[in-house]
Amino acid sequence: MVYVRKNVSKLTRTERRRFVEALLEIKRSGEYDEFVRLHIAHFVGDGSRGLRAAHMTPSFLPWHRRFLLDLEEALRRVDDSVTVPYWDWTRDRKTTSLPWTDELLGGNGRPGDRRVMTGPFAHATGNWTIRAGVTAGDFLTRDLGRSRDPIKLPTKADLKDAMDDPVYDVAPWNSTVSKGFRNKLEGWGSGRDSWRNHNRVHRWIGGTMLGGASPNDPAFWLVHAFLDMQWSRWQRRHRNHRYLPAKPPGRRSDQYRRIVARHERLPPWDVTPDDLEDVSQIYRYA
Repeated sequence: MVYVRKNVSKLTRTERRRFVEALLEIKRSGEYDEFVRLHIAHFVGDGSRGLRAAHMTPSFLPWHRRFLLDLEEALRRVDDSVTVPYWDWTRDRKTTSLPWTDELLGGNGRPGDRRVMTGPFAHATGNWTIRAGVTAGDFLTRDLGRSRDPIKLPTKADLKDAMDDPVYDVAPWNSTVSKGFRNKLEGWGSGRDSWRNHNRVHRWIGGTMLGGASPNDPAFWLVHAFLDMQWSRWQRRHRNHRYLPAKPPGRRSDQYRRIVARHERLPPWDVTPDDLEDVSQIYRYA
């Protein structure tokens, strides 16, 4: 049966509680930390000569689609009523509104060390110790809006700029491209212009959401569910356009064996981007 992912602002109080409880349960079991480790392992940038599967690459969207599905499957083994909600940052833009409430994700970090002190994922609860990270800190941090050098969340116009581009991605298939839906949504560029859509949201949240260990903040899943919904909407809007590249770059390309083409295996799973283009039989967005 197809299940539904909802806007976090539309969840009932019970739905919020059950989502949080499922997250806490897979954290207690140690399964949650494995998701963080997987993301760290695949957080590979343009500077590396190896394969990029998760970031700065065409497979940014299918990789995180599968990542979300795996997390959601883990949550639903605990409670089959739970799905991953999405946060529409073009509408809910205040640091005190959903999802930054005490019964859901908790609020901003305190001045100084930016430690999150409220909500179910605050370190003081004893339920959310960070064990898989890229720094020595064991507590969740946030700096909503960036206190020292403030930035704003992406706008509807920023999102529209990506959605209006009918081409999924373009050569050289990395963080330098200025055209194509994928990078306009992922948000790479030069200087402050690199902070668009996905990238800007991560920077606006700050703290733990910066870098490869960003799934340590449960906000990660709400952010990427919203991105996944945009991909689904883009697919419906541009029905004649699909994931690119369709074929892998040749030996003479500097992207040879560095990106995943439509029918190639998407590490670490035994699936391809093509397999993940249609999820209409698994879930839908409300």
